[in-house]
Amino acid sequence: MVMMVAGATTILFQRLRQPVLLGYILAGVLIGPHMPTMLVADPRAIDDISNLGVVLLMFTLGLEFSVRKLRDVGIGVLVAALAEVGLMLWIGVGIGGLFGWKGMDALFLGGIVALSSTMVATRTLSENGQRDQPFAKLVVGLLVAEDLLAIVMLTLLTAVAIGGSVQAQTAFTLIGHLGLFVVVGMILGLLLLPRLVDYVARFERDETLLVSVLGICFGASLLAAWMDFSVALGAFLAGAVVAESRSVDRVMRLVEPLRDMFAALFFVAIGLKIDPSTLLEYALPAVLIALVVIIGKTLTCSLGIFLVGHEPRTALRSGLGMAQIGEFSFVIATLGLSLGVVSDFIYPIAVSVSVLCMASSPYLVRSADGLANGLQRVTPQAIRFLAASYSGWLENLRPVNENAVIAAMFRRLLWHIAVNVLLVVTLFMIGAYVNAHGWSRFSALGIDRELRHTLIWAVALFMSLPMLIAVYRKAEALGMLLAEIGIRERFAGSYTRAMRNVLARVIPLATLLVLALLVSALGSAILPPRGIAVSLALLGIVVAVVLWRGLVQLHARLQATLKDTLTKPLPPGGGAS
Repeated sequence: MVMMVAGATTILFQRLRQPVLLGYILAGVLIGPHMPTMLVADPRAIDDISNLGVVLLMFTLGLEFSVRKLRDVGIGVLVAALAEVGLMLWIGVGIGGLFGWKGMDALFLGGIVALSSTMVATRTLSENGQRDQPFAKLVVGLLVAEDLLAIVMLTLLTAVAIGGSVQAQTAFTLIGHLGLFVVVGMILGLLLLPRLVDYVARFERDETLLVSVLGICFGASLLAAWMDFSVALGAFLAGAVVAESRSVDRVMRLVEPLRDMFAALFFVAIGLKIDPSTLLEYALPAVLIALVVIIGKTLTCSLGIFLVGHEPRTALRSGLGMAQIGEFSFVIATLGLSLGVVSDFIYPIAVSVSVLCMASSPYLVRSADGLANGLQRVTPQAIRFLAASYSGWLENLRPVNENAVIAAMFRRLLWHIAVNVLLVVTLFMIGAYVNAHGWSRFSALGIDRELRHTLIWAVALFMSLPMLIAVYRKAEALGMLLAEIGIRERFAGSYTRAMRNVLARVIPLATLLVLALLVSALGSAILPPRGIAVSLALLGIVVAVVLWRGLVQLHARLQATLKDTLTKPLPPGGGAS
């Protein structure tokens, strides 16, 4: 019944030149349990349809996310997206407070209005033939950055909701567990799954590849559900990892029909859950929130894109392309309802706001040039001159020639240090997780608390040695670079070489000291007695010195594996629809 209605809806709304996703939601309302016809009324069936739809939808969004795309977005767009999401979250919480809603309702409203719709924005651009225009690339970059922030937001909202408040200790524990799940899942997934997908792709059988990839998708969702996390989180992470395979373009081609089918299921299921009488009751708040979303996202995205160096017309068109909410907003609203922490009216309000924004999005994008021309006419000449001067100033600040080479070296060294630090932190977080959830197994073997902490901490320490050595070597190179640049002979005179040597040694030692403090803080739950910890640390230093060459080679192989996964060129078409 759902697919019959979806089929009729897509034809009708295509003829009306309206967003098909809007039609799916309205069709769901018409056949849902709150209408006299009640063609689909079983609550469990509705939930199953919704969950099935969200898994495939989040998986395909993860496929279009890609860690490499995030790397190519640029720091400016990432900062603009972070500022926009933060401001919209704050505005949403403030609106909830003005309406007199309870704190959790206001917090989830902030999460709902903070994230734009990847499906609505990209489909609007495609239908208007604007995917190749410069502003469209900025919109896609903002959406990729928002997808990453959406995972962070889902993690935090889940932890806060289960913990009961922002200050609750349980909330912070859950944040740590969720963060561990995401980090470990991404790192292990990037090392293993892209190669598995490419191996299966070599069979040259589409059926085998499709079923294998869907097995990865549902397996990740099942693992997330088993750990009491959102199935949407598991599906999205699976898609983001599979997107790093060389066969992602072929995978996208196979999954696209399923994506369209399950998108229809997902959005029809949204309509099935809506009571029209509730929509009428909260029509005024929904209209006000929709206006805030359209105006707020347009202004914040436009301002952010302008401030990072793009001209005003491009910035405005980018902002108008982001002026809607969508799939992640529904996932957040559903999360709040499933955890029982938000009121029943939050979901229909989220749907109403989304419908209003979806309906207006095509018109906003098409009217971008007219709005830009109108604003240009009414903007005082002095402000236009300042805007042009600002854009020109930023253009002159961009690294070129020698500065570009130095900037690239700095970025590469800092990136390598950050990745290795993250790996070390992950190992000690895994140790803390094993200690918290596996202590009974150690007790069954006759291992007491101190011995358990010693074993776990020692394993984490010795497994971290390749990464610790890499951090030292990269920090040493960074110190040498900074010493050469920062200490000039005309200022230091005969002390130049000595001062450069000191600085080149101080920086890596300071880096290791900071890392040791960080690991001690993170591993405080598994820290053995002081004497044993010092002995293990000294033993680790001895092992590192004796096995230095072998550990460097081991890390080089691991780094080459990860680098090969992340830096290989995208296949034709970029792997996204």
